[in-house]
Amino acid sequence: MSRTPLPDLAASGAPSADLGPALAALVAGAVAMGLSPVLVRVVSPEVGPFASAFWRVALALPVLYGWMRWEEARAPHLRRGMTPSALLAGLAFSGDLLFWHLAILGTTVANATFFATTVPVFVVLFAWAGLRHRPAGRTLAGLAVCLLGGATLVGQSVQVDPARLAGDRDGVITAAFFALYFLAVERARARGLGAARVTFVASCVTAIVLLGVVAVLETRPVLPRSASAAAGLAALALISHAGGQGLLSVALGRLPAGFSSLVIFLEAVAAAILAWLLLGEALGPLQVLGGGLILAGIAVARPRRRPVVSSNKI
Repeated sequence: MSRTPLPDLAASGAPSADLGPALAALVAGAVAMGLSPVLVRVVSPEVGPFASAFWRVALALPVLYGWMRWEEARAPHLRRGMTPSALLAGLAFSGDLLFWHLAILGTTVANATFFATTVPVFVVLFAWAGLRHRPAGRTLAGLAVCLLGGATLVGQSVQVDPARLAGDRDGVITAAFFALYFLAVERARARGLGAARVTFVASCVTAIVLLGVVAVLETRPVLPRSASAAAGLAALALISHAGGQGLLSVALGRLPAGFSSLVIFLEAVAAAILAWLLLGEALGPLQVLGGGLILAGIAVARPRRRPVVSSNKI
């Protein structure tokens, strides 16, 4: 079987007019997900890491259900039910959140963030090996620039410590699971499911898995004690999960997973800016340079519109 390039927007058959809204959804989703580290820091004094991951998903379910009913009422042609791809997306996101929190517990936040930025590498590898899609040249070029930018953004804080190798390993596993999530959501959207149903079904699976994880592994409090921590959990669910993951599902209906996975770099940029604005964490010249390189890499890798061929040509 010959290997074909990873599909871009044109190859997917999406109308060129849909490029702008899909890109806007991708960027907005990245900003929403980028707020999650700040919110986790707000609730961490009162709620354990696995519990906060569970509440992030569980509290979003009513909103996602309402969005699903609204979307399908407006678009009756959308497929109902639960496809294997949507269920796989939920399992993959469960692994992502579980190993992300294990990485945070086992290594530094900088190390965990650094290894999480390898998500697009795994997307390209999985799509190439499993789906026989050869990556386009501009995808690889943009990915290389984004990786350089991600390393510049967080690299000076990364520490090599043999005692933290297990946590670093969990960070890499996190990236692999999130890559599977991207590909599973892309496949579910290609099978005719709406963005809301994909996000809701995947979130239901994730909530069930994380509830079991909390029951077995959580050693810290599960419920918040203060109004500020409860508000932080609500914001984590409504903004970072319902908003961030929902907009990502919208984007993956029109944009390829290989390009959309670069959102992880936008998420890192958004997290750095939000930490600077809300927590007073300094942004140095290297962080600014890293953010600029990430934006440049995304510009290089962005999907191109298919040229319009005149019907008068023979």
